[in-house]
Amino acid sequence: MKVLLVSDVEDDYIWEHFDHERFKDIEIVISCGDLKADYLEFLADMIKAPIFYVNGNHDGSFLEKPPGGCIPIDDKVIVYKNIRILGLGGSIAYNKGPFQYTERAMQKRISKLKMCLWRKKGFDILVTHSPAKGMGDGEDPCHTGFETFINIIDKYSPKYFFYGHQHLDYGKKDRVRRYNNTTVINAFRYHIIEI
Repeated sequence: MKVLLVSDVEDDYIWEHFDHERFKDIEIVISCGDLKADYLEFLADMIKAPIFYVNGNHDGSFLEKPPGGCIPIDDKVIVYKNIRILGLGGSIAYNKGPFQYTERAMQKRISKLKMCLWRKKGFDILVTHSPAKGMGDGEDPCHTGFETFINIIDKYSPKYFFYGHQHLDYGKKDRVRRYNNTTVINAFRYHIIEI
């Protein structure tokens, strides 16, 4: 299955010069947050595949007007073509804005999904906005990752972990890395992956 990952910055190549041929085989689009609703709606119109998204720390406008034609997966485990996807949007709390969480609050969100994860026997893909602590995160208070993401990856060993928030032009150059059995991918701008 070919997956288009998007996050944080609306890419001019996609938005202004959309190439149908390049994206014709995309079967699923996953947004890791901080993209304009108009951009996600554009993708929904141009790519005939479901668009799943988690909220980023700059997506406060989604509270009043979520992106049409797109499917929110925050605090859910969804199954698409037998692939179990867990969504946990937001960033570490740094200024009391929407979709910001303390480490403890993120742990509580995950705890509420415990029965769902048990029934579904775990998950295959973790989709977040923020990275995990020490896994492509930043050193400033806004871009620190969540330690609890490491705990949930250790427990369930998903095949993939997709995140955003940490722009690759901030100096973190590794888009793809491995953590035990999990392929970890920063979805900044856009990235296509075959899973």
